[in-house]
Amino acid sequence: MVGSVLVVDDDRDVLHAARLALAREAQRVETSAATDGLEDLLAADAYEAVLLDMNFALGDHSGRQGLDSLERVRAFDPNLSVVLMTAFGGVSLAVEALKRGAVDFVLKPWRNEKLIATVCAAAELTRCRRAADMSFDLESAERTAIQRALAHHKGNISRAAASLGLTRPALYRRLARHGLSNGAP
Repeated sequence: MVGSVLVVDDDRDVLHAARLALAREAQRVETSAATDGLEDLLAADAYEAVLLDMNFALGDHSGRQGLDSLERVRAFDPNLSVVLMTAFGGVSLAVEALKRGAVDFVLKPWRNEKLIATVCAAAELTRCRRAADMSFDLESAERTAIQRALAHHKGNISRAAASLGLTRPALYRRLARHGLSNGAP
């Protein structure tokens, strides 16, 4: 099951079709007919995937607006997976989208099963990326806390361990895990 998905397309029929298709697998599907205020939309929810159209201006099939919006999404949340979609796509456009950070590319009209599978895979990738970021941040925070405790207690392992709420053996294990030797940062 996917959490929240954002679908951005200037065609209201496409938005409706995507909402119906994804409703079976997503807890919530939000839609927008424009990229104006994209960052505000992203801030409103912790989306797991964005399904983003490539073209928003009549007669323009270059994909430029979609690629620009992709960059805005990636700047807002680098872990958020974006699937680009268009009715006017070619191999070169799909390659360019992937190079710029899209996780997949869907041609319209789509098959619902393919769309659902693509969005579910994108959401899973977002969850994995966010979990990895969280883990990295926790590791960094622990390393920093150990270094500060050691500095504060002038390298005294017993006092640093006590101030961190650890036993000496537990602190030694953490020192080894973080590549800190003999209490020295």
